[in-house]
Amino acid sequence: MAKASSAWEARAGESWQQARSRRLRVAETFVSLQGEGSRAGCPTVFVRTTGCRLRCRWCDSAFAFHEGRWRGLEELEAEILASAAGRVCLTGGEPLLQPGVIPLARRLARDRGLDVVIETGGDQDISVVPQEAAVVMDIKLPGSGMADAFDPANLRRLRPGDEVRLVVSDRRDYLAARDHISRLRPAFGGEILLGVAWGEIDPATVARWVLDDGLDVRVQVQLHKLLWPGRERGV
Repeated sequence: MAKASSAWEARAGESWQQARSRRLRVAETFVSLQGEGSRAGCPTVFVRTTGCRLRCRWCDSAFAFHEGRWRGLEELEAEILASAAGRVCLTGGEPLLQPGVIPLARRLARDRGLDVVIETGGDQDISVVPQEAAVVMDIKLPGSGMADAFDPANLRRLRPGDEVRLVVSDRRDYLAARDHISRLRPAFGGEILLGVAWGEIDPATVARWVLDDGLDVRVQVQLHKLLWPGRERGV
């Protein structure tokens, strides 16, 4: 994937005064517990944007590919601030397809002092993300069907506060993840998350593999799937 265009960067780099009247297409907003990453279990405001160029086989939010309505950045800011949660997750879909995500993230993190995370599939240039926000970036494994879509240049764009997530659905995925992890460490000092594809493989099996190999990762199941089984939206 090519680096973000200069026009995209110009839009993404707008001041809040310039950007506040712009809009994002949003599939849903809700308050829940963060289900994954180093912030798992923390109350969080989620903004799920519309649109994604990937079609991962086990995707659990396919409704966000097309559903959604246009909402102003000021309106979204007000809704987020009205919540008691001090954390915000901009997710999708793929949030980095919409330049308005960047001034919103900067506003919430820098000006409002919130802990802001942008979750991305790894196919979009993450260098546009403001320093005040953290990136949780997927490296897609073979079982997703989207492994070839990953932009390897993003590995050089990671910062210490960012996180990398690899979701395992079978033994082949695990071996591919292990190879990725061996190349990432020790150059990347942030969290490496080894997720378990829900319903695809026994989490205990993945845990055993990690322990046997002594991998320096954080093994995770999706907390929201345990707490609210069968629900796809608002969790």
